[in-house]
Amino acid sequence: MLQIRRLVVPVGVLSSTIALSAVPLLLNRTPSAAVPAVSPSQPDISTAPTIPPLPPRPGFLDNVAAFSAPLPPGRVRTASTPLAVHYDFDGGVGRPIAAAAGGHELRPLGQNGGTLRLVPQGTGLAVAYPDRCTLPKERDCPRAILEGLRDDSLNPGIRSLRYGASIRMTHDDLADGANVVQKGYSVGGVSQYKLQVDHRQGHPSCVIAGQRARIYRAEPWIDVADGSWHDLECRRTADRLTMYVDGIPRAWVPIPEQLSIANAEPLRVGGKGPAPGNDQFAGAVDDVFVAIGPVTDGAQVSAGVSAGPDTRSGRPRPQRTS
Repeated sequence: MLQIRRLVVPVGVLSSTIALSAVPLLLNRTPSAAVPAVSPSQPDISTAPTIPPLPPRPGFLDNVAAFSAPLPPGRVRTASTPLAVHYDFDGGVGRPIAAAAGGHELRPLGQNGGTLRLVPQGTGLAVAYPDRCTLPKERDCPRAILEGLRDDSLNPGIRSLRYGASIRMTHDDLADGANVVQKGYSVGGVSQYKLQVDHRQGHPSCVIAGQRARIYRAEPWIDVADGSWHDLECRRTADRLTMYVDGIPRAWVPIPEQLSIANAEPLRVGGKGPAPGNDQFAGAVDDVFVAIGPVTDGAQVSAGVSAGPDTRSGRPRPQRTS
């Protein structure tokens, strides 16, 4: 009979042997805490290129109201310091329509389904207005404008004043009245400054009016409704109102030196309101600006207003800032 000899090993010795043999294995599988393991194919995050932000988004602007906001009561004041506001509309539909330097926000208003769109223009955006309405009754037409709140810092009084915009229109966009930029009204003793494209001939014109009934208009016999972009500017100096088209003076009228423009009305772009008979603009608008006093390049927006006498200080610069 064969005898089988057994080798007996104590349990404690066996456990120690297994534990010691596992140590090299664990050391080989545990990465060092000082030098993290990086795959050769994985890029170095610290040197990865920065992803540029997405460009401003064009599209429809949501109308916040169908009617103008109530005007806060109080004495009408005028700008006490030089001021410059400029709207380039390049913030996209996800941001408020504010001046390039901040503040002076404009709200989209619309009635009868009228909407505004931000559309590509050059490297930025512009505002496209509703197509010219052909409905039998004007009160049924879609209407949409941009409108601010009461802002007395935009009242020039008798200071020098420059205001304007870039526009693109065709003859299909024309009507008896198409207001581009305005503050106030020319009737009722309110006072006003306004840029418009009136008549079926596509003539631009600059209008200012004080608190008296007299209206002053500079209108060149130039057709700007040719489907191209045109820079339109109105300049009020001490004794005249001049209309510039694409940087060239095209028409002017004499005005009284003491004519003062000061009203509680908001700044409006594209019409004199959202209601019927608003002289609705059709086409596209960009680079709306207002400059009061001797504004220089890089001037910051000033919100200063004054209730005291408004004295004229200097003439406007010969060229518009973009």
